[in-house]
Amino acid sequence: MVRTQHARQRPFGVQKAAYGILTRRRNSLKPRHLLSITNLSPQEVEALLQRALDMKQQGHDAPLAGKTVAMLFEKPSLRTKVSFDVGIQQLGGHPIYMGRDEVGLGGREPVADVARVLSRYVDAIVARVFSHKVLEEMAAHSSVPVVNALSDVEHPCQAMADLLTVKEHKGRLAGLTIAFIGDGNNVSASLALAAASVGASFVIASPQGYELRPEGLDRAQAIARERGGSIRQVRQPQEAVAGADVVYTDVWVSMGDEAETAGRLRAFQGYQVTPQLMGLANPRAIFMHDLPAHQGEEISPGMLEHPQSVVFDQAENRLHAQKAVLEFLLGQHS
Repeated sequence: MVRTQHARQRPFGVQKAAYGILTRRRNSLKPRHLLSITNLSPQEVEALLQRALDMKQQGHDAPLAGKTVAMLFEKPSLRTKVSFDVGIQQLGGHPIYMGRDEVGLGGREPVADVARVLSRYVDAIVARVFSHKVLEEMAAHSSVPVVNALSDVEHPCQAMADLLTVKEHKGRLAGLTIAFIGDGNNVSASLALAAASVGASFVIASPQGYELRPEGLDRAQAIARERGGSIRQVRQPQEAVAGADVVYTDVWVSMGDEAETAGRLRAFQGYQVTPQLMGLANPRAIFMHDLPAHQGEEISPGMLEHPQSVVFDQAENRLHAQKAVLEFLLGQHS
């Protein structure tokens, strides 16, 4: 009698028991998440920056071969979407993009259920969300790494790209002074924490009512004390920029703040980065902006093309920094 393929397989009971062991093993793994830049130790930040530089300069293999990464985006994006999509593919992985209407986080389906379902399909989740609480809930219920691609509290991938750009142009991070002119938003919050972790000094000039959140400022200052840097909040842009090695700014009205546009435009008058303001910084200072930029608001026309601008290097470095992060997180989880 000819034996069928099914007849040659192990008994179903044995298969089921083996499957149960594998499932329990998978669910027992505790993934590393990147919701905040503080989820990485200072040593890990330094190592990832070096890895990103190596990837950029020397290339890499395909550490994500056979892996799939879900990209959940509640907010539109150019740099974040393209850099993650391209980066995942360059690492040998497969990205799946889903916009706000396709998933409906917390509306059409609970965040916890989305996380638990996706954990059965994919190897990592990259999420760009309005509320940081969504990320925290997703991470709490996910058995695969969750990466913060922007929330209302932090933007750690941008901070990693920022540090990579500074390291690339200045050759070091410890001992440098980074001046941020503008809103104490998610970008500046992550950059303050990142600068503190590598021993740099960070000073931010913001109008009253738009400073860094107290809890973020306190945490950054605590890290800076341990790492030999400093974190300061000042009022005047001229004070922040004086002698700085890096001058950084961001939009005055971020996504989600459109209802405050008129008030913000009034409050931030005098906080525009111009060639004259750059002239107060270190003569070899670099100018940075995470984009998109609004010329005539936070920057004067032509600042993106200023001789000291490294803005488009900074945009490119999102790709390299994020590849290093994905390789690290998925390597930790495998």
